[in-house]
Amino acid sequence: MMNIQGIMKQAQAMQKKMEETQAKLAEEESEGSSGGGMVKIVLNGKFEMKRLQIDPSLLDKEEGEVLEDLIIAAYNDAKNKVDAKMQESVSAMTGGLNLGGLKLPF
Repeated sequence: MMNIQGIMKQAQAMQKKMEETQAKLAEEESEGSSGGGMVKIVLNGKFEMKRLQIDPSLLDKEEGEVLEDLIIAAYNDAKNKVDAKMQESVSAMTGGLNLGGLKLPF
């Protein structure tokens, strides 16, 4: 059986690794797209939108509603990719251990 000092060392090492992983994920970018690539959005690991690219053909006044829907779809696509990267990183860090829906603070 491990002593309390050993457990504390492991917890500190895990915390440090978690902080490093959070910092790395915050810098990574994921691109989402919709409308066959007519709308593209890039998010960082903090879900901040970094870039938005809109095909000029969608800038017609009559296409406003379609454009709004495509932007939302592209954002959600990018967000899902950021979520997947986070889950992948946490799973790799914990060795696949299920931590019961642990939500990271970013």
